[in-house]
Amino acid sequence: MQYDFSTVADVVSFASVPEGRYLCRVAEVREGESRDGSPRWSLRLEVAEGDRAGRTAAWDSITWSERGIHRVKLVLDTLGIDTEGVVEIAPDELVGLETCVEVVLEEREDPLSGRRELRNRVPYDGYLPAERWRGLCEEGAESGGEGNGHG
Repeated sequence: MQYDFSTVADVVSFASVPEGRYLCRVAEVREGESRDGSPRWSLRLEVAEGDRAGRTAAWDSITWSERGIHRVKLVLDTLGIDTEGVVEIAPDELVGLETCVEVVLEEREDPLSGRRELRNRVPYDGYLPAERWRGLCEEGAESGGEGNGHG
């Protein structure tokens, strides 16, 4: 067998949906720690409607540190959680909540294998409340019928 592998990209893709905006639900929350020892919750965001419903749009993390707490508030707000004053919340309380997320493709090098990888990620401010997203869809936003309008 002869094959010219010079045309095959040395990139492993873990992207399960194209870039765009998706109405997602939190399907899973994994607790962990950040490098500085702060609690970190990793959220698996699953597409909630359309042709790609059920696919993982992205994994994203929120870190309960002084530096990360502003993003925690942003994410919780868009999930519909009241963040005024003292909030007591457990990771499993996020499961099933919906939000709109912007998914972008990120390329990076795996430090162990040296291979380039493509993964979906959510930008810092890539969240919108689900109600606002539904309103955009009803107004005819570019949803392509799949809840993933760009723009």
